[in-house]
Amino acid sequence: MDFTSRSYKLEMLDQPDIPFADIKRNLYELSVINHKLGGHAITWRGFIKLAGSEDQLHVCEIGCGGGDNLKAIENRVRGKKPVLQFTGIDINADCVGVANNQPWKNPVQFLVSDYRYVHFQQKPDIIFCSLFCHHFKDEELINMFRWMKLNSRTGFFINDLHRHPLAYYSIRFLTGVFSRSYLVKNDAPLSVLRGFKKKELEILLRKAGFSDYTIQWKWAFRWLIIVPS
Repeated sequence: MDFTSRSYKLEMLDQPDIPFADIKRNLYELSVINHKLGGHAITWRGFIKLAGSEDQLHVCEIGCGGGDNLKAIENRVRGKKPVLQFTGIDINADCVGVANNQPWKNPVQFLVSDYRYVHFQQKPDIIFCSLFCHHFKDEELINMFRWMKLNSRTGFFINDLHRHPLAYYSIRFLTGVFSRSYLVKNDAPLSVLRGFKKKELEILLRKAGFSDYTIQWKWAFRWLIIVPS
């Protein structure tokens, strides 16, 4: 297995006409993986870094899937300050359907759209994405970074995968043993192969025109990238 460069092989979830029941199972298992392996904790760290001492925040996630990342933020805040408003954007209507059915306590809207076509009347304070960037090629990512910077008031953060042999073989073993989703069994290891080395992220951020950013390695084999506005 070659880990020297990113794979651009399409994941199954990127294909059209996947049955809703299969998507729902996939989203459920991804939420469990995010919880058990620290993905939600990383999202929380990115949120806290940009939230500061604001009393009210509008938080937008692009590629929101079933909304588990936004729900993780809501659960950690638990009615305390800041007062939250959420926007989730996903191109897959089935994913948005799952997100809409979650029991939300804060105001939330979900949009079925390519994020590039969304225009805000008022900019969200924070924009973020989790396990989304690895679905895209480099030039698409450069434009995505610029869009998130342009459309966020406080800044944006990214939670995504570190391409590493241990990460690949570990998730391949774990999903092979525990997963009941053919999408997760195929896509989770492939996602690692589509993930990033730190130097690759630095090059992409510089090409997007950014010099003020941080990239931190987090367990388990994730990168937290924060870009303030």
